[in-house]
Amino acid sequence: MVEGMLRQTAKFTLGQVVKHRIHPFRGVVFDVDPVFNNTDEWYESIPAESRPKKDQPFYHLLAENDTTYYVAYVSEQNLVMDDTGEPVDHPEVDEMFGDLMDGRYDLGGQLH
Repeated sequence: MVEGMLRQTAKFTLGQVVKHRIHPFRGVVFDVDPVFNNTDEWYESIPAESRPKKDQPFYHLLAENDTTYYVAYVSEQNLVMDDTGEPVDHPEVDEMFGDLMDGRYDLGGQLH
């Protein structure tokens, strides 16, 4: 390992159900970037006072809120484990994952 280089370890895993720390949505992790890997335009669209650090894992989620389903890109600092035990109703969950057990979807689906 290069001296001074930090090794990022993701706190959440593929298939895990998480929720946003502040905003009212939850989702299933389907991909993880070890550090920020989105556009500068996306990053700059976040208000400066709440912009997350780029040097942390970022998660791709099949997300849902009370009104819609979507794909979200969220920093690790803004996620917490969802402990409701409730399934995520996003229509792509069944295509990518197997059964939900203990807050995590089985990776036996189509996800590779």
